[in-house]
Amino acid sequence: QVQLVESGGGLVQPGGSLKLSCVVSGSIYRLYAMAWYRQALGKQRELVARISSGGTILYADSVKGRFTISADNVKNTVTLQMKSLTPEDTAVYYCNVITSTFSGPQTDDWGQGTQVTVSP
Repeated sequence: QVQLVESGGGLVQPGGSLKLSCVVSGSIYRLYAMAWYRQALGKQRELVARISSGGTILYADSVKGRFTISADNVKNTVTLQMKSLTPEDTAVYYCNVITSTFSGPQTDDWGQGTQVTVSP
């Protein structure tokens, strides 16, 4: 029973910036990783950035140097600061978490998605 609430999507001009946030709640014993994925029309969902509970961060090559992922492990929130946005960044962005209960297996949960549109 994990809930993910996303916010921050919208319309932005090329070169602009946008910040996405995701709040994770529920019965969680351990949160292994938090990540942002995106899916553009006609394309497969792809990993944008991931941060592990130990602080290891991974970025897709296409966003490296432009996007920054961060997490607040106390509040169980993850943010994605996006800058120098291009039309190729237009997609639905999804928050993703890997968690487990005390005795249960790892589970993979997703937010509802938030639309990011980069257009003049």
